[in-house]
Amino acid sequence: MQTLVDYLSRVAKYDWWVVGVELFLIGLIVYWVVDFLEGTRGERLFRGVILILVAGVLVLNLVVERLEFLRLQYLYKGFLIAVLIIAVAAFQPEIRRVLIRIGQPRFWPGSSRRPSQANEQVILAVMELSADRTGAIIVFERRVALGEFIETGIRVDAIVTVELLRTVFYPGTALHDMAVIIRGDRLIAGKVQLPLAEAGSMDGIALGSRHRAAVGITTGSDAVCVVVSEESGTISVAQNGRLRRNMDESSLRTYLAGAV
Repeated sequence: MQTLVDYLSRVAKYDWWVVGVELFLIGLIVYWVVDFLEGTRGERLFRGVILILVAGVLVLNLVVERLEFLRLQYLYKGFLIAVLIIAVAAFQPEIRRVLIRIGQPRFWPGSSRRPSQANEQVILAVMELSADRTGAIIVFERRVALGEFIETGIRVDAIVTVELLRTVFYPGTALHDMAVIIRGDRLIAGKVQLPLAEAGSMDGIALGSRHRAAVGITTGSDAVCVVVSEESGTISVAQNGRLRRNMDESSLRTYLAGAV
């Protein structure tokens, strides 16, 4: 207890406003990171890493240095380096998404969002597919190119229409499985294989392969993905690794108008 009191006494020697500003900035950064990662696998990893680091720093400052456990102190510094390396590997999708946002801010020239003329055709097709309970996954490419995924599918390069989308996703056709990618007002490719997000659940609901693919492609890019469930006909939209379910025609139109 005396060690803790001595430590707090040293902190109290700093100007109160300096400590206040530092704590505010640290809290702001942690809040932004948690909000950015909310609903993703990275959120749980981040909380675990923060807990380990905070507990470790407290132990190091309050016990190790006072009792001169030099070998333990040396090992802990090596442990911090290992945690950093593991965190970089574990947070790879989230780090990529952050760098995408930093590298292409909205206020840069040429980065403004251009509304897609295909929106209305997609909305009408999705409503019909939902009514028929025909599964579908439609990806809107935005600023980040999806060429690596387009190469896994079959090139189409045709104007987006309701009839084309209905034909592509009609059960039994050559392109009905997997996803289609839309660039501007053209359907670039069909039967595109997307990366699957970690198996699990969201809001207590288990995610199928289509929804996991939607979360997966939007975690590593700025794409927007519309999903129609084959089992229930439910319409969902994924963006930034998050999934919004139970969309109706009005909410889907509003969402795509602001996102695509």
